[in-house]
Amino acid sequence: MKFLIKWFINVIALLVVIHVIAGVSIDNMQTVFVAALILGLLNSFIRPFILILTLPITIFTFGFFTLIINGYMFYLATKFIKGFVVAGFWNAFWAALLFSIISSVLSFIFTPKIDIRFNSFRSTGGGRAHIDKDDFIDVEGKAEDK
Repeated sequence: MKFLIKWFINVIALLVVIHVIAGVSIDNMQTVFVAALILGLLNSFIRPFILILTLPITIFTFGFFTLIINGYMFYLATKFIKGFVVAGFWNAFWAALLFSIISSVLSFIFTPKIDIRFNSFRSTGGGRAHIDKDDFIDVEGKAEDK
């Protein structure tokens, strides 16, 4: 069920991207469903390996390189699907950014929530622990016996 919800969210996000970004086009509605599936599969299986391989440059650019990777994944999806066309890398970059934002917002709204509970534990000792003279490190040589 979660897979179908996520796929439907991707279809809606892709439809919005097609209407907003001028350089992205799709021939028919069937291609939208296939493209949303391919985008989901690429982001699930290929993207993690690319993120690991490009980790040094991603760290160096403070994470901004992941936007380039997202654009590349979007552009790569067009190579697998006949009828899904992106006019260039920068159109793919902006389309991937918009796709990610819309998909994230819709996932937050429509994905079933997980119930998270926190348990707190209290100590039953009731007092301070006894610290022996040998239980600390004298860093500056100023420890005194009291």
